[in-house]
Amino acid sequence: MSEKKAASKELSNKIEAELRTSFGKGVARKLRSAGKIPAVVYGHGTDPRHVSLPAHEVALLLRKANAILDLQIEGGSQLALVKDVQKDPLRQIIEHIDLIVLRQGERVEVDVAVHVEGEPVAGTVADLDAKTITIEALATNIPERVIVDVEGLEAGTHIYAKDLVLPEGAVLITDAETLVVAISVPVEQDLGEEPEAEEAPAEAAAEETAE
Repeated sequence: MSEKKAASKELSNKIEAELRTSFGKGVARKLRSAGKIPAVVYGHGTDPRHVSLPAHEVALLLRKANAILDLQIEGGSQLALVKDVQKDPLRQIIEHIDLIVLRQGERVEVDVAVHVEGEPVAGTVADLDAKTITIEALATNIPERVIVDVEGLEAGTHIYAKDLVLPEGAVLITDAETLVVAISVPVEQDLGEEPEAEEAPAEAAAEETAE
């Protein structure tokens, strides 16, 4: 039971955020060395607030796309949507995060990943043409992904953005006629001439022997 409680605590989106007044690369390096991430919170006409966040807890939450953090700032609570994550290209360490202020009941436009499930008819493949779609949804009800079921579909089947099943209350922003998944028969490469190329040296040796 204690392990479950610990896991639940780790995955809570409540994050202690500390206001910061010092800036610059040197300050940012010190924060990261101390296990914290520099971030800025802005939006809705509010003045940007520069904060530092606990790196480990935030990294866990960022495993989910379009993560929402419940920032605990100086005794107050502020919902914020992760807008941008800057990482070191080599070490993949989070260097900075941009957060957008959210209001209760607010709707936002976000890009959501498309995930294909199932197997089409034997001998065909499901080609994912659109890896993400844009939707409008309640900030507190953003899906992690949209699932497309291709089980048993035949070659020539096309699934468009308008065919996707979205969460309740979500609205499609991507063009409805955007092709998302196409079921097709793989094109086989013609390898007929390769054996001849491999046999050519042997044939040449046979001709030399005959002479």
